[in-house]
Amino acid sequence: MRRAAWPGFVNGLFIAGIDLISLRHYVTWLAIVKVISIRYQLAMTRDPRTPDRIAELLVHVGRAAQSEDARSELTAAQWTCLRFFARANGSTRTPSAFASFQATTRGTASQIVKSLERRGLVARTRSERDRRSVRFDLTEQGRAILGKDPLRVLVGLIDGLDDAESTHFLATLSGLASSLAARRDVPAFGTCRDCSHFGRSGHAAYCACMAAELAADEMHKLCASYTPALGAASQGEPDAAR
Repeated sequence: MRRAAWPGFVNGLFIAGIDLISLRHYVTWLAIVKVISIRYQLAMTRDPRTPDRIAELLVHVGRAAQSEDARSELTAAQWTCLRFFARANGSTRTPSAFASFQATTRGTASQIVKSLERRGLVARTRSERDRRSVRFDLTEQGRAILGKDPLRVLVGLIDGLDDAESTHFLATLSGLASSLAARRDVPAFGTCRDCSHFGRSGHAAYCACMAAELAADEMHKLCASYTPALGAASQGEPDAAR
């Protein structure tokens, strides 16, 4: 090789080396960018059926169904209380049971009940066995206004589900409600058929907790003494929830 060409040859090798190093860096960075891109796309396209998403939707649907507007005659808490007394059995229609159901204090629950009583929507009845204990029943006016319950919109949507879907939906939500109550060590509310206290004696239904026979119209009522039976599929019949 001629002497004059030597510097050019060395310079060419140097540039080629830089280009090779640059190419390696480029390939490395390209791989990193690709990994980041894939992870980003996976995060953005995560299955919407994740626990967080489901929990958020449950809360959102509950709030949306009870949202108040200028035409609403009651507050969301008053609607819940009126609905509770309409669905609960005789021994459960008390301010303390409503407080547990609503996850609020007894003082707050009592104020809500009194507001309904002042409006003539519920009436108190003293227990014959314990005069200190009272239960609340809906008046005719209370039953009439319950027909305007904003929750009826959601009830109508659920009523559009087919039988298999609504049965599975009820079982799933009931199981979640019972599990959440157990996790937080608070009472679980349910109906007789799925309760561990429920039994039958011939053609009669029997409650071991109350040590009494159950009337037919009490079978689908909410009960504060409810204890989920092992393997219970739901907290009541599908048609009772509508």
